[in-house]
Amino acid sequence: MSVRHDGLAVEWFGYATVRIETPDGFVAYLDPGRYGVLTGEWTAPSASAEGAHPAPIDYHARDADLVCVTHGHHYDSDGVERVAGEDATLVVHEAVDADEIDRDVVPPEELPYEVVRVNDDDHRVVTGPGGEVDVWTVAAYNEPEGPYARPDDSVVHPRGEGCGYLLSLDGTTVFWPGDSDAHDDFSRLSVSLFLANISGSVCMDRHDAADLAETLDPDLVLPVHYNTLDFLEADSAAFATDVAKRGIPIVLDER
Repeated sequence: MSVRHDGLAVEWFGYATVRIETPDGFVAYLDPGRYGVLTGEWTAPSASAEGAHPAPIDYHARDADLVCVTHGHHYDSDGVERVAGEDATLVVHEAVDADEIDRDVVPPEELPYEVVRVNDDDHRVVTGPGGEVDVWTVAAYNEPEGPYARPDDSVVHPRGEGCGYLLSLDGTTVFWPGDSDAHDDFSRLSVSLFLANISGSVCMDRHDAADLAETLDPDLVLPVHYNTLDFLEADSAAFATDVAKRGIPIVLDER
């Protein structure tokens, strides 16, 4: 389904794939693809996950003015091509390297779009037929001694290998932290729509995300990036209850 917020139409397709459209028709996607969520091949890791996740769809909209990719785990060149319009701008973190990805992907620069590389603290303006969108990045990573570090203090998401995105679309700010711990630095952001990563395991869990939501005090929280795979399973209903008890509006985009 499509969630309406402050004039924006927002839809979660599964995993980290989110589509955002402004009233004037500017379309942005975050981290499109992987695990069959855009090819119609996704299967639920459990019965509970099947009900608390969008249904898979064979998707070829190719309507994006902007596509943002946070890090290599979320880079799917096929997914990008399924959503990107002919004149799309592809914004990709500078550390994403096709040669280091253990999947069959096309390097970003070989795709037929304008490719913009960003670091952990960047700002770009992307223009499309529906207007301009400001794109800011923030550092997204696991702390070596944090709650999602391995016993040897190594982490799945080291600093410098990915980012989160803060988009300003038609005056409304949307924050997608990517695969990250819930860092104190996020508190400086002014966020209207918080796309909360609640999966845990390799990044913030629902408890961390609820605490972060309370700190950010957004106008609306929409959880994403959960239940696509077994190690991403999360109790979205419990998260919604927790956030609502803190006085913050929340919506679930599930089947």
